[in-house]
Amino acid sequence: MKRSKALALSLATTFVIGLTLFGSAGRFGIPAFWAYMAVNAAISLTAIFMLDPALIDERIRPGGQALPIRMWLVWLLLLVHWCAAGLDRGRLHWTDTVPFSIQITSFVLFAVASAAALWAMQVNQFFSSVVRLQPERGQFVVTTGPYRLIRHPGYAAGIVFALSSGPALGSWLAAITAAPAIPLLLWRTISEDRFLQDELPGYLAYAERVRYRLVPGLW
Repeated sequence: MKRSKALALSLATTFVIGLTLFGSAGRFGIPAFWAYMAVNAAISLTAIFMLDPALIDERIRPGGQALPIRMWLVWLLLLVHWCAAGLDRGRLHWTDTVPFSIQITSFVLFAVASAAALWAMQVNQFFSSVVRLQPERGQFVVTTGPYRLIRHPGYAAGIVFALSSGPALGSWLAAITAAPAIPLLLWRTISEDRFLQDELPGYLAYAERVRYRLVPGLW
């Protein structure tokens, strides 16, 4: 994918996030939403110029194919999450009682998780959006960067993202809507790890050296 097309997609994604958040809220005067959008836009734009264009292609059209339906369901979950935050903060005020200290801490964790996911993608040129081998791209086991510490840093970042996004937006309701992502990410971690041990040469030896999937010293 040309960088110009990737830039257009990035801008469109940022627009959708803003439209969902502010449209659901019915007002623009929510600083947390602007900060949230700024982090997403910064990470997205950085990715366009940092990542290998072949990886961007792979994430958007894995193996040259359209994204499977389950990936669109992930986007639906995100839309529900942002819509819940907007409704809670702007209209309903059911659970928009997140203490400021927790909101700031969550926002920092959200930003760090987003940056960590970008780091994992920058190091791992085979960071596909689906579980598959990529022999046409010469896939090999990546052991540098965050992969020296854990085997699935992208999923670890995704779990932190799911835990922190709702409180960062200032809504416990949004946090609840993000909760289903956590078991899904755990399942994806387990299934992908088994797949790679069975199918990717060298991965089993790597798994014996780097023992932990998501949390160093724990699991």
